[in-house]
Amino acid sequence: MADHPEPRITLHPLSSRVRILVGETVIADTGNALELREKGYPPRLYLPRADVAMAKLSVSHTVTHCPFKGDSTYYSLPDLPDIAWSYDQPIEEMQAIAGRLAFDGEKVTLEVE
Repeated sequence: MADHPEPRITLHPLSSRVRILVGETVIADTGNALELREKGYPPRLYLPRADVAMAKLSVSHTVTHCPFKGDSTYYSLPDLPDIAWSYDQPIEEMQAIAGRLAFDGEKVTLEVE
């Protein structure tokens, strides 16, 4: 039997409710998160934009590139820069995260029920 290496990135739908808070303010609330697990990085939850208070966020000037996901756009609050990011046009293998946001766990409170 041939050994098959584990993929670098795996996606896992969550059935749990996920809430993102900044202080007491709820920024996102969903029952439709995807957990992205990438070797060498902590798991990240990607939430649908429809479940994020996008009107509270503004697009940042920060843009990064990941060879395994594509180019990301960052989002900020007035007093918290780059609290979230999104791959609007990810590479083909990562299309499931298109239109979803992940949040920086050091800048927000993440609640999973």
